[in-house]
Amino acid sequence: MELNNARYTIGGVSVHDIVREHAAPVYVYDSERIVANYHQLKDAFKGVNVKLKYACKALSNINVLKLLKTEGSGLDTVSIQEARIGLKAGFEAKEILFTPNSVGFDEIREAVNMGLAINIDELGILEQFGSEFGSSVPCCIRLNPHIMAGGNSHISVGHIDSKFGISIHQVPHIKRIVKNYGIHVNGLHMHTGSDILDADVFLRGAKLLYDAAAEFDELEFMDFGSGFKVKYKEGDVTTDIEDIGQRISASFKEFCKSYGRELELWFEPGKYIVSDAGYFLVQVNVVKQTTSTVFAGVNSGQNHLLRPMMYDAYHKITNVSNPNGPERIYSVVGYICESDTLGYDRRLTEVRIGDILAISNTGAYGFSMSSNYNSRLRPAEVLVKDGKAHLIRKREKLEDLLANQVELDI
Repeated sequence: MELNNARYTIGGVSVHDIVREHAAPVYVYDSERIVANYHQLKDAFKGVNVKLKYACKALSNINVLKLLKTEGSGLDTVSIQEARIGLKAGFEAKEILFTPNSVGFDEIREAVNMGLAINIDELGILEQFGSEFGSSVPCCIRLNPHIMAGGNSHISVGHIDSKFGISIHQVPHIKRIVKNYGIHVNGLHMHTGSDILDADVFLRGAKLLYDAAAEFDELEFMDFGSGFKVKYKEGDVTTDIEDIGQRISASFKEFCKSYGRELELWFEPGKYIVSDAGYFLVQVNVVKQTTSTVFAGVNSGQNHLLRPMMYDAYHKITNVSNPNGPERIYSVVGYICESDTLGYDRRLTEVRIGDILAISNTGAYGFSMSSNYNSRLRPAEVLVKDGKAHLIRKREKLEDLLANQVELDI
């Protein structure tokens, strides 16, 4: 979002023009930023055959998937529904990695029948897979490296108490299952969590995968997951993508040399690609002074942006309606019947009823984690592309809330 001549724009389109056309609240995504983030990450890995599988749980609108498909991305999915949307977006089944957890085997079987790349993270499921498919269907195995990443238990998924993956210490057991059922293991996978700053975290996990790879002689790829830290506020330390790219590429080339052939190097970025491309525009309903706080109450809340409540996440907030006003301190709160504070004690230019506030870094896990709590409706989604704001999801209506309810004659 840029400010020129007291006018905020997203992708060259006036924020107020977007609100006039599509109303608020509304999610807005900048396609140029999405594409730039994708290529910055892909270009960081030199001299290796790198494949990016966009983690669509971050933002699964079919138009965003189609945009990334045109740039050469693959897809990482965690549910059969995400995979089906990916197929509708034009991805080939073999380009879609299916990495569920705690699902029934029927869903695994459905994914196999769809032709997806299968990633298995539980020993019992691996045995069922081998019993049913033997060597006829290849699979990847997700290992838990027991590495705490990101410093936050909510977003670290590779530690010893995580539900994700098969323990790195159980590789001998994995090997016995693979041998007994003749399973064709074509990939090894790990994902340690989000907000990883240091290449050493990836390299520690990579070393474990490299060691495990000695037990599997039919590998085609190694998947290092993702977790690159993005910037949420001024002064944030972010992942040095160039440093990570250089060091991991060098490490991976050495591994491939010792393994005896070149493998593909996979990553599954989600937030890194779409987070800073998204803005959530809300309108101020009330400005409420109490004995200790001034609240700016907006026409949205945790039903549309859950991250501040769920993860204590920080999102920059900007008053786009009054860019030159005097600064004052506000707590921005929602209209949900909960303590849904979107931002505590923020220095904003003077906020007035009717002003539009832009909440940054909402491209990832904004709409995708939204709900109808309090029977509130989900907002529209807009993609700014080629200098125009395109509607890519309609705003919900009351009829949408009632569509699947079965009304009894009571």
